Amino acid sequence: MSGHQHTNSFSASSAANQVVEDTAKVMDKTWETVQQKTFTKWVNTKLTVGNHPEIANLTQLSDGVPLIQLLEIIGDTSLGRYNKVSRMRIQKVENVNKCLEFIRQRGVNLTNIGAEDIVDENLKLILGMIWTLILRFTIADINQEGLSAKEGLLLWCQRKTAPYQEVNVRDFTYSWADGLAFCALIHRHRPDLLDFDSLDKSDRHANTQLAFDVAAEHLDIPKLLDVEDVCDITKPDERSIMTYVAQYFHAFSELGKVDAAGRRVAKFAEVMESVWTMENDYERRVKALMQAIDNKKSEWEATKFHGDYADAKRQSVDFVNYKTSLKRTWVAEKRDLDTLLSNIQTKLKTYDLKPYHPPHGLTLQDLDHFWKELLASEEKRYRLINAKIRDIKEKLRQDFAKQANDFQSKVNALSNELVSLDGDLDIQLAHVRQLSTRFGPMADALERIQRLDDQCVEANIEENDYTIYSADDLSFDFGLLEQAMQKKSAFISNQIVSRNMTNLTPAQLEEFESTFRHFDNNQTNSLTSVEFNAALASLGIMYEDEEFAGVFAHCSEGGSEVTFEQFITFMVGVTEDRTSADQVRESFRIVAGDKPFVTELDLKQSMLPVGVVHYLQSSMPQHESANGYNYEAYLDTVFSH
Repeated sequence: MSGHQHTNSFSASSAANQVVEDTAKVMDKTWETVQQKTFTKWVNTKLTVGNHPEIANLTQLSDGVPLIQLLEIIGDTSLGRYNKVSRMRIQKVENVNKCLEFIRQRGVNLTNIGAEDIVDENLKLILGMIWTLILRFTIADINQEGLSAKEGLLLWCQRKTAPYQEVNVRDFTYSWADGLAFCALIHRHRPDLLDFDSLDKSDRHANTQLAFDVAAEHLDIPKLLDVEDVCDITKPDERSIMTYVAQYFHAFSELGKVDAAGRRVAKFAEVMESVWTMENDYERRVKALMQAIDNKKSEWEATKFHGDYADAKRQSVDFVNYKTSLKRTWVAEKRDLDTLLSNIQTKLKTYDLKPYHPPHGLTLQDLDHFWKELLASEEKRYRLINAKIRDIKEKLRQDFAKQANDFQSKVNALSNELVSLDGDLDIQLAHVRQLSTRFGPMADALERIQRLDDQCVEANIEENDYTIYSADDLSFDFGLLEQAMQKKSAFISNQIVSRNMTNLTPAQLEEFESTFRHFDNNQTNSLTSVEFNAALASLGIMYEDEEFAGVFAHCSEGGSEVTFEQFITFMVGVTEDRTSADQVRESFRIVAGDKPFVTELDLKQSMLPVGVVHYLQSSMPQHESANGYNYEAYLDTVFSH
């Protein structure tokens, strides 16, 4: 090679190296400029929260004053006294040292950064310090499957944008340059804010600008980046992109908390409204039954006998008609009221609410007093009629009365045991099943009573001073007791499920129970394969034949039929809910935005149904500030602790 050729080759090589160096300097300057803009905006969003002046650029942190203000806001604490006016270098160094010490106490390692670097406005080191603060106070708490902050945030973005074919998030640089990843994140969480399918996927500037505008206007996400910072440079700055994307993560996480809190408040309000309805229904029906009993007693006291057999016989028939019609409705109503009050108390205890105490004059004891007076009046009326009709066979009457009274006593005793059930739900359910074992011998006794009653009919015996119960009465009462036992067992089972599960309303439990009873065609308290399949279909649950066979085998535990408990357990497996008192209080606090009161606007923005909002407004007291409702005082009145 000649000397001339060697010289030209060397010159070309030097020129190429110079181009590479110049390009590197330009790229270095580009990321530095973007980072300074992004980090400055991030700092200003925090300073604005504390009503502090904004900074024009990061070098204004050099006197330590805005840096202290920033740390007090993001660290949620006071750094103590500092030089608020720092004109001298030593004052600036003292301020910055206070900041660096606070940062180290928070577990942030600042390598090769001293107070003099910040005071001397070393921009690269200032950028590094701000980035460590962003990592510590904005990104570090993003944890997905134990990954680091950066990896966790990236995994979150990948999962949220996975359904969008045009989006492929691989990093925090090139993957965001067309703006589609930003649009996808917004559409995934708030599809009402933009129509992803209608976007012009090739217009990177328009898509990025749209995402930034929507995020700022509707999601309170500040525009930390400019469109050109993402679309018009060779490689977007990774730290700037991460800082901005982290705002999306936090915004949508808070949105999820509010939605969950709204659902929990709605569920709680539904429970409270249901209890309120049951309590009002109980009081109304007790009043009506007491008034009806008073009216019947007054009617009997005003009735006179004409002295002839026909009149006595007519009044006897009227009395029998009363017992077989009106009286039976009262017996059923009284039993239903007993059960209703017991169910109210059980439901309140299930949700850890204060027990219900009926108003004075409407308690079960008050109703029992009325009932005893009715029975006394009945007996008086019955004996008065029997005094007019004496053609009776004493022995047969006494035999029938003895067995009838004994049977009714057993029915009453069994009913009282059923009504007085209390305590642990599992123990109650076991007690109900134990009580059910007495039905067999009682059914045999009822058959013997019916045979005695047939003999009385044949002997033309129409009255019996030793008992007020007929075989028909006992059969009806026994039937009511069997129904009450089944209803009580089913109700307790529902409450056990409600206690142990979440996201399952009482209305759903009642729907599952009524569905089971409807398809239990042979009344065996179990469903065959065909009945089980029909019950699931009525609830909108469909299986292919092979899949259903596996479901039935699993649900029936290998048996030939599915019991009631297995059916409820299966249905609960596809739904869930239970809310504790602490969860309800926390949900109200979230809906209220950490205020000591909740406004009508708070409730509506939490997507509560209109009926639930009206119910809560009518139930919660006004807060002393007069700006809303005192939900803490309201919750103190409904929870038992």
